Amino acid sequence: MSDLLHFEDFPVGRKFACGPYEVTKEEIFEFAGAFDPQPHHLDEEAAKKSMLGGLSASGWHVCAMTMRMFADGIILKTANRGGAGAREACWMKPVRPGDVLRLEVEVVDAKASSPSIAACSISANRWRWSR
Repeated sequence: MSDLLHFEDFPVGRKFACGPYEVTKEEIFEFAGAFDPQPHHLDEEAAKKSMLGGLSASGWHVCAMTMRMFADGIILKTANRGGAGAREACWMKPVRPGDVLRLEVEVVDAKASSPSIAACSISANRWRWSR
């Protein structure tokens, strides 16, 4: 497993492209039915009348899709021992069926606190959405 990425492979400023991930209507309904059963995630007519103006994925679903892209693009390719979490999540614009999501992440901090423990802070501030 020498092809795994290690701490030294994450210099500050390095960027990673993750995705694409195409969102489907079926998965919006499935996720919302299980975890966020609000009408604008489950009913197209109710969604048209909502502040979102149409069917959209739950923000929590968007977080899950982002995690999938992040895992596939970076985490599963590293000698990773876990993560410290995320500081913030904001729902900036609706994610609709047919949208194609891409994620760009950048290493913004990297510190080795001991020979056996090293940590990187990765920023996921850049999103690209395609319709």
